[in-house]
Amino acid sequence: MDIGYIIGPLLSLGMILAGVVAKGAANLIPQFVSLPSFLIVIGGTLGALMVAYPLPDYIGGFKAVPNILLKNSASNAQQIATEIIDLAQTARKESILALEKKREGLSYGPLKAAVKLAVDGTDPNVIRETLENQAFVEFEETEIFVKFWEDFGAISPTIGILGAVIGLMKVMTVLDQPEKIGPGIAVAFVATLYGVGVANIIGIPSGKRIKRKAMLESHLKAMVVIGIDGILSGQNPKIIEERLKVYTSHGGEEHEE
Repeated sequence: MDIGYIIGPLLSLGMILAGVVAKGAANLIPQFVSLPSFLIVIGGTLGALMVAYPLPDYIGGFKAVPNILLKNSASNAQQIATEIIDLAQTARKESILALEKKREGLSYGPLKAAVKLAVDGTDPNVIRETLENQAFVEFEETEIFVKFWEDFGAISPTIGILGAVIGLMKVMTVLDQPEKIGPGIAVAFVATLYGVGVANIIGIPSGKRIKRKAMLESHLKAMVVIGIDGILSGQNPKIIEERLKVYTSHGGEEHEE
């Protein structure tokens, strides 16, 4: 699980509240809780996104979040490299057909599929094209989800301003009661606070995280292409290992759970 996606927003919120307290404004914290502001910002943003995106893309945008938390395939780069090298050694010592007995034990779906194609005698160029097309389509689909969350981050501050305007309109009804004007204006701007907050703590960072995950996933598929191509062309496992190091020796912190 990628706990950074959970810790990050909590850390941001905690530091913001700590800053409020440090400025001696702790008494304002209860005023930050406003159900009407929350409904205006979140409800308005979700509604606008529903207008902008077809329902499958809309749902897919939210489904991408559990993938951030639970799907950490990029952390398996070293494991996948090890499995590919083991397959290469088996094919070299025995035959391509011998890879079938190892297929079910593989941890990465695209590698399993590629091994099946190889065992079935599929042309190496067809295997390469299949894997590359799959990677391209998945990356293009992910770009939609990235844009979804970027738009979430772009829309929510504007909806927050709308909420502030609504709040100020309410203040206008009590201009004859000066003691209510100040608190009323403060409450009005809570919607703006919500809009800017969810945009910069959740929306925009989520888009960036999804994009990063997609890039790392494309690296794994590139590893499979290199591995299967090397196995079918009879390359020495050591050579395949060296070629795979491009993906396992950089950004090591990204490849550990």
